Amino acid sequence: MDIPVFVSAPSSENLTRSQRARYQTVVDILGEMSLEPRALGRSDFPSELPLREVFQIARRCSGGVILGFVQDVGEVVVRPGLTRTDPPPVSRSYPTPWNQLEAGILFAAGVPLLILKETAVSGGVFDHGVTDVFVHDMPAKQFTASQRKQLAGAMMKWHGKVQGHYYDWQPTPTR
Repeated sequence: MDIPVFVSAPSSENLTRSQRARYQTVVDILGEMSLEPRALGRSDFPSELPLREVFQIARRCSGGVILGFVQDVGEVVVRPGLTRTDPPPVSRSYPTPWNQLEAGILFAAGVPLLILKETAVSGGVFDHGVTDVFVHDMPAKQFTASQRKQLAGAMMKWHGKVQGHYYDWQPTPTR
């Protein structure tokens, strides 16, 4: 039986080909570790409000993987009404806001987190020192064999914590 872990990432249609390949590499490594990736809209489909459904999935998982992929947006107004002498940036890169919500739910649930991000991603859980988790950078393109091996090695310590959580898990009473 595989141990369920929550994987936070944008939906496939919002990922580039390269991002989908890197997502699949992470999912493949999880499978090799006998971990079952769970995610809203991928393995689980909502019957209630999406945020409530994320909570329901997360509380049955023993670990969380947060994948911070760049989601490019057009012109951004950071603080409306401020007078700026310099023009606003033409475009900015952000992770999906769901990364932040899902990471917060998983952090509150006390499950071990593994955070991976593209270089341009920052803010919230992707900033070093915000959580007690080391934030790993993903390569810009597909993982090379060497990078895949390094990623699998980095995931081993987290995997041990996930197993510990799974085998010590006690269901909490529902309200």
